[in-house]
Amino acid sequence: MAIFLDETSRIVVSGITGSEGTKHTRRMLAAGTNVVGGVNPRKAGQHVEISGRSLPVFSSVAESIASTGADVCVLFVPPPFVEDAVVEAVDAGIGLAVVITEGVPVHDTARLWAHAVAAGGRTRIIGPNCPGIISPGKSNAGIIPADITGPGRIGLVSKSGTLTYQLMHELRDIGFSTCVGIGGDPIIGTTHIDAVEAFEKDPDTDLIVLIGEIGGDAEERAAEFVRTHVSKPVVGYVAGFTAPEGRTMGHAGAIVSGSAGTASAKKEALEAAGIRVGRTPSETAALVREVLT
Repeated sequence: MAIFLDETSRIVVSGITGSEGTKHTRRMLAAGTNVVGGVNPRKAGQHVEISGRSLPVFSSVAESIASTGADVCVLFVPPPFVEDAVVEAVDAGIGLAVVITEGVPVHDTARLWAHAVAAGGRTRIIGPNCPGIISPGKSNAGIIPADITGPGRIGLVSKSGTLTYQLMHELRDIGFSTCVGIGGDPIIGTTHIDAVEAFEKDPDTDLIVLIGEIGGDAEERAAEFVRTHVSKPVVGYVAGFTAPEGRTMGHAGAIVSGSAGTASAKKEALEAAGIRVGRTPSETAALVREVLT
C-alpha cells in the first residue's frame, strides 16, 4: 500500500502549459504516473503533446473531474494565483491538491487553508513550497526525482525537498512506501503529524523517517504525537544545528528566536519521545538500517 497517492490516482496538472508544468508532467509520466490532463482557462479545449501523450487542457479542475475522474491536482501556478487555484480545486471536490509553488504569501495560504477546512476538509493539501509526494513504483505527484529510489517499507515525511531526495537516495536499496515533502512555509496543509498518523495505519510501512528543520514547533508537536499514538519505530533528523540565531535559513519558516525552534531543542523533544535522531543525513540513514536489522 501507500499513503495519499497510489497507482489508481488520476492526476490533473494546473499550469500544465507553462515551462515548469510541462517539464515535470513529462517526468511524472516517465515515472508511470497516470496524468489525465491539465488546467489552464486561457487554453481550455486544446491538447498538449507530452512524451507521446495527447493531454486535454480544461478550463477548471471541476471540468477535469467531470471529464476524466481526476482525484489529484498538482499546481504549478504563479504565487499571485495560487489562492484562487486552490480554492477552485477545493470547491470542485478534488481529493488531493499538491501545491509546488514557492513564494506564496502567508496570508494567501491562511485563507486557502481556512477555505478548505470550512469546506469540510474533503481536500488534502500538501504544500505550498514543497516537492510533492511520491509512492515509488506507483505514482509521483510533483517534482521529486522518481529514479533515485524504489518501492519499499520506509515512510518518509520531510519539510525539506533536498533532504527528502538525499535520504531517498541513501536508503534506495531498502526503498519507500511513500515519501511526502510537506514544505517549510510557516503555514502548510499536511503536517508531520498527518503523515505520521497515516504511516502508522499503513500495513506496508515498517519504519517512519521524520525530517524537520529549525523554526516553529512542528517537530515538538510531532514528537508528542509519536509518543502517545505511534507504535512503529521512528527515526528523525533536524536540519540547522549550525544556523545562527535570528536569521531566516532557507524556508520562510526556518527562523530561530532565542532558544525556541533550535535544532538542539527539537532533537531533545524527539529523543524524549523515543525517536532516534541523527545529526547528519548519513548518520540518520545508518540509524534506519540499524533499526531495521
